This record gives sequence, C-alpha cells and structure tokens, in this order.
Amino acid sequence: MILLDGKKTSEDIKTEITAQVSAMKSRGEKVPHLAAVIVGNDGASLTYVSSKVKACERVGFESTMVRLPSTTSETELLKKIHDLNADDDIDGFIVQLPLPDQIDTQKVLMAIDPSKDVDGFHPENFGKMALDMTTFIPATPFGILELLERYNVETKGKHTVVIGRSHIVGRPMSILMGRKGFPGNSTVTLTHSYTKNIAQITTQADIIITALGVPNYLKAEMVKDGAVVIDVGITRVADENSEKGYIITGDVDFENVSKKVSHITPVPGGVGPMTIAMLLKNTLLAREQRRK
Repeated sequence: MILLDGKKTSEDIKTEITAQVSAMKSRGEKVPHLAAVIVGNDGASLTYVSSKVKACERVGFESTMVRLPSTTSETELLKKIHDLNADDDIDGFIVQLPLPDQIDTQKVLMAIDPSKDVDGFHPENFGKMALDMTTFIPATPFGILELLERYNVETKGKHTVVIGRSHIVGRPMSILMGRKGFPGNSTVTLTHSYTKNIAQITTQADIIITALGVPNYLKAEMVKDGAVVIDVGITRVADENSEKGYIITGDVDFENVSKKVSHITPVPGGVGPMTIAMLLKNTLLAREQRRK
C-alpha cells in the first residue's frame, strides 16, 4: 500500500512556487498578491484563512486578509468585491464560505471577476473546466489531480466512482476524471444520497473519491483489492482521550480499508494540505495571465 502523502507533496509544490517567485523578483516583476475576504468570526474559517496567509508568506506572495463583521449586509460585501475586482494590485481573491444567512452566496460568487476567481467557483471558470479549456480548477479537485499525477496513478480506462455531488468537489471531480488527458480518461460513476446500492458500485471501482463528510462511511467490504482511495472527507469527532476533545476523521475506515488498497490518502495529511497549495498555484497562474 502506497500512502498518497499530501503534506509532503504540498511542501514540494510550495518549494517550486517559491523558486518561481524568486525568479520573478530577480526579473523585477511584481509578485502574486492573494486576498481573502472573511465575514464573521467562525473559528474554522478564521483558522483556514490564516493558514492561507501563512502559506503566502512561505512562498513570497503578498497577501491581504479582509475581515468584515457578521452583520455585514449583502450590499456591503458586494461593494468590497467590486473594489477588489478593480484593484490592479490584487491578482486573485477568495471569499471564505459559509457566509451569514443574510447574504446570497451565489450572488457573491457571481460578482467575482472570473480572471481573479482563484477558487474556481465562478460559472465561467466551471464551464471552461468542463470544456477542457485553460482556467482555474477548484483547489481541492486540482489537488487530487496533482496527487494522482505525482504518484503516477494510472487513470486511463479505469472505473472511477465519485461519492458526493457538491459543486466544490464531487461534480468537478466527475468531469475532470473523465476528461481527455492525464489524470483522466476514466469511466466515471457519480453517486449521491439517492443512489441505491452504493456498495455494489464501489466494489467495482478502480478509483474511489469520497467527499461526503460522513466519518468512516467507506468500509473495507465496499472496496475491491488493489483499488485507489481518495478521502476528501474531514469531520471533527468527539474524543475524550484527545487533548482538543476531538479527532479529525475522514470518510474512510482507514485502518481496515488501507489493508486492501494499492494507494490511499490519510486524514489528516492527505487532500487537505493540497487544497492550499493549489490555491497558491492558481494565484500564480492569475499573476502570469494578468502580466501577459
């Protein structure tokens, strides 16, 4: 069994980006600038955005965190997005989700300039991705592709089963794994909460990508020998024996499933670290596109 080490791979990517940024500086070019907008005081969101800022510092990017109170109106947030769209110093930015109830998330995502949408959530970028055009791929699916590529996991002609159909992971992964190229060229089955007899489908899969957020959902008997398993799930599960009072658990019963598979991602340390690394890669792409 080969562990798909997202922590190590993400560090490799950051080292590569650092070298590219150093080369940009030596040529007298402007370095990439990523901004992050966060509305409210959600602890998990604040931690995640802070880690993105630290990652920017690590690779030599400029970064800006825009913090707005939870009482921010939709109009006020849209005004801030308009300002970021118009700011030539900002190459890309993200709006951290979830947003407070008074704000229409879809309206906010639609307001972001597609050329600065480094999260890859704007319909224009999603459409380009579906048409195999150069664009920003959502960071988590982008990270999964990078892991498959760097570990040289064969995908051509394989049967890929995706569990979960979110716009952030499941749906884009179903498109990307079926595209022409590598990773891709696989036959994809997209499953969800209304799919009957999922275990019958997953036991036929060469590659399983699960993004449900249900701890230990994928059991060993649902996986065939030698399969590749990508666990995108990340859930806090109460644990009295942990200092924090909880442990981070994925969708996969790792202890038992890992004994059957050829490749598997751990949780934590698998897909999670790749998400931030690929956000940096998208920001670098945005800077290069703006320079051209």
